[in-house]
Amino acid sequence: MSGDRRYHCHTDILPFAAMVTMECTNVGLNTLYKAATLRGMSYHVFIVYSYAIAAVILLPAPFFSGRSRVLPPVNISIVSKIGLLGIIGCTSQMMGYTGIIYSSPTLASAISNLVPAFTFILAVIFRMETLTFSKKSSRAKLLGTIVSVTGAFVVTLYRGPKLIWASSSTSTSVSLTSSQSNWALGGLFLTSEYILVPLWYILQTQIMKEYPAELTVVFVYNLIVSLSAAIVGAFTEPDSSAWTIKPDIALASILCSGVLGSCLNNSVHTWALRLKGPLFVAMFKPLSIAIAVAMGVMFLGDDLYLGSVIGATIISIGFYTVMWGKANEATEDDEIMEPDSSSMSRSPLLKYYKDEDDGVDVERN
Repeated sequence: MSGDRRYHCHTDILPFAAMVTMECTNVGLNTLYKAATLRGMSYHVFIVYSYAIAAVILLPAPFFSGRSRVLPPVNISIVSKIGLLGIIGCTSQMMGYTGIIYSSPTLASAISNLVPAFTFILAVIFRMETLTFSKKSSRAKLLGTIVSVTGAFVVTLYRGPKLIWASSSTSTSVSLTSSQSNWALGGLFLTSEYILVPLWYILQTQIMKEYPAELTVVFVYNLIVSLSAAIVGAFTEPDSSAWTIKPDIALASILCSGVLGSCLNNSVHTWALRLKGPLFVAMFKPLSIAIAVAMGVMFLGDDLYLGSVIGATIISIGFYTVMWGKANEATEDDEIMEPDSSSMSRSPLLKYYKDEDDGVDVERN
């Protein structure tokens, strides 16, 4: 019985708590980054330094991963997939940080609610999900996806009246009040980022199936992102003074992002992807909007607009419609399963993958 409790804690409770913690951390890092950019920090420089710090921290990982488990040999397929993962990650980071500059961390968190919908679409394309229109679960998943996308357009294109005004004494309030055009442009960049994030999830999950060593993969990934961003930054930031970081909020943002974001967050996400699959990781994104609104208003003097509230509400409704469809799909699958196999069934929403002694095994629906 104690073994069952430990298994339940490792496969259910611990991943849930870790993902909630990471969402809170991500919102805090975005808020800190926004404050740093108001002091003139370039996001190209930020990406290079933060991912380089994470790579240095994880440098010993390749030397210890092989001792804890038997790993397959590194081949061209694994290396090329990690390289592609790095390119996707670098591009998504640039899109995301540019979007935050033009808008706010609150908008970034609102549009991040699209990740479950995009993950579902890509999962269908890559045959990780099936659509049968005769089933109400499939119709619910499709409807929820459409509603989520609609909500994202509302957040991006409609601001509406202010619900909470920034304090006039807040020094950053003027800088954070973007024009309508910048708000829409920021939304476009952020939407592009959150199209790439599900691709990152799915590709990372495939890499974990072939080479289940989280810290080693994340180390190589961080190194590739840092080098890629440095190459781009050499052209976009030719002024050497931009690469000099003063001991102020910019340095604090880089250090926190390197340790808590690029290192810890990527490692936790990779571990959760191997253990639970991409949809489990994606389903925690809607949590960030409430955290972002509170932190933006309290610490950045950010204004809260009616469009953000309406759009985030629509996105959340669409997201939970998809989740209802997934839960109902599990019930439908249980009803058609034979009685003697019912004890082996698991909800496809939360259990795409299970950890076996000899590697990672995929549970088919």
